[in-house]
Amino acid sequence: MTAKRLVRRAAGGLAGRSRITQTGPMTDLHTRPAGGRTAGGIAFDDEGAGEPVVLVHSGVADRRMWDRIAPALAVRHRVIRPDARGFGESLPPSGPWAHHTDLLALLDELLVGRAHLVGTSMGAGVAVEAALSRPDAVASLVLAAPGGALFAESPPELRPIWAAEVDALDRGDIDAAVEVNLRAWVDGPDRGPDAVDPDLRSFVGRMQREAFELPEWDPEAAPEHELSPPAAARLGELRCPVLVVVGEGDQPSVRETADRIASGVPDARLVVWPDVAHMLTMEREEAFADLVLEFLADVPRGPAPSSSAAAPSSSSEAE
Repeated sequence: MTAKRLVRRAAGGLAGRSRITQTGPMTDLHTRPAGGRTAGGIAFDDEGAGEPVVLVHSGVADRRMWDRIAPALAVRHRVIRPDARGFGESLPPSGPWAHHTDLLALLDELLVGRAHLVGTSMGAGVAVEAALSRPDAVASLVLAAPGGALFAESPPELRPIWAAEVDALDRGDIDAAVEVNLRAWVDGPDRGPDAVDPDLRSFVGRMQREAFELPEWDPEAAPEHELSPPAAARLGELRCPVLVVVGEGDQPSVRETADRIASGVPDARLVVWPDVAHMLTMEREEAFADLVLEFLADVPRGPAPSSSAAAPSSSSEAE
């Protein structure tokens, strides 16, 4: 895996994954909501009714990470949660592709003209790329533990983590590669494994292992196309309301990225949670769902504001 792809991923997950037939142990759901797979091969769940909300998972997970959050949001909204290309049940690409174009194609196929996008880690970057690519399609953004395409550069403290992962995979030691990611993204830089819910750790570890068990596709036959100019340099172009959520126990580069988004986006709010790391959406599922619902309730309905419209200043708060 190239360093460039590792930076965009932000955390975990080689391309490809075995077919999922059950939900993970973090959920008490027994059946999947309605959904399917798009003509382009993107697997998704679709439940609830109301203004659409799309949940975009992190790079160490797949759409199962939202198993407890999606039903809470579906009380008021139509909730769509896809597997990004190369994760979960989505199929490999057959030609040139990009995560954000896959996401927008999903909305088109489901006849969703405008949606709220909720992304975490890698998924936060994908959500912003979609908003920049098609502003009128995005009503608001919730960016949790933002990474991926939102990193301004390759973060120095993450390079040893990525190197350790690649080294373990080169040795054929999947257990070690999984543990590298659990230590970096579930535990965080300042906590030990014993400080984390063991069920959460096990669930993320299983999703990450499934990612490592299938090979990547040929990048020459199916190259990934990135947004140009890159999203990290275009934060000022975002005109929809943006909520940024980050944990105090996350990697320094992720916390810095959250601060940069909050200060660089015209209409942004920053929430900082103590005592959580990168997987804050799973560590505090109920609180995260409540925060998202509260935020969405305040987002004005109707057409997205034009790029020339005046926007309020950014604000931040700690919780």
